Amino acid sequence: MADKFTIGLVQMRCTTNKEENLTRAEEKIREAAARRAQIVCLHELFTGEYFCRTEDAGLFDLAEAVPGPSTERLSAVAREKKVALVVSVFERRAAGVYHNTCAVLDADGSYLGKYRKMHIPDDPLYYEKFYFTPGDLGFKAFDTTAGKLGTLVCWDQWYPEGARLTALQGAAILFYPTAIGWHPDEKAQFGVAQHDAWRTIQRAHAIANGVYVGVVNRVGFETGNIHGNSAPGKGLEFWGGSFLSDPFGRVLAEGSHEREEILLGEVDLRHMEEVRRNWPFLRDRRIDSYAPITSRMLDGK
Repeated sequence: MADKFTIGLVQMRCTTNKEENLTRAEEKIREAAARRAQIVCLHELFTGEYFCRTEDAGLFDLAEAVPGPSTERLSAVAREKKVALVVSVFERRAAGVYHNTCAVLDADGSYLGKYRKMHIPDDPLYYEKFYFTPGDLGFKAFDTTAGKLGTLVCWDQWYPEGARLTALQGAAILFYPTAIGWHPDEKAQFGVAQHDAWRTIQRAHAIANGVYVGVVNRVGFETGNIHGNSAPGKGLEFWGGSFLSDPFGRVLAEGSHEREEILLGEVDLRHMEEVRRNWPFLRDRRIDSYAPITSRMLDGK
């Protein structure tokens, strides 16, 4: 494994047509590989518009097996371009059991495994608890030809425990495929603060764990149009802003709020080592004192 490897973050819009989205993703993976990316990450649920804006049992038909059609199709691109991929898929595990899943494909097209989103939100226009069973595979890291990575998904990004448990398995970079945006009625008052909090928490994961963090968000205005039926309301403006942070918390590459972009950045294992030597947070952890963290609260109730 080399001391350095290049990652690509694909920030793109989604249409209502799965085939169009898959084709666009293939094109952007090829473009990232041509620019020497060795690991490429797509955003959360990239094969369509974000569908969790309503509770509709008919939308379970969007789910597929993992591995399955989408991963098999992209594994051919991984093999063709010799690039590892992090691919977010709506997984059908069994009748009535569905997950928000990330598959990891290596540069020879082989399937390395999957991570199932652990933290499932239930917010206005983000009704994910209706669709997704919480993950049961734990937090995971994967050895690719280029380097060792961990992947979490969107809402996981607000939880330091997940980042820590993934980093402790030796991941040099944590990927966060994401679908987050502004409610039109909230943007003027809260938009800047919401984006800043989102950016800050993930930079903090990089600093606290001495790892790189790559965040991949979708971009564009969506109405939740699935099968020709838009969700009620004013839609969501997905804010893009994908970025790569180094272990010092410095942002090495960052996307806009409006455009499709491919961000490239380098993961430097020697730099990671240097940061950890000077900020030895993992060394100084009091692992003998953390057992109470498995309690919901420590209020005696």
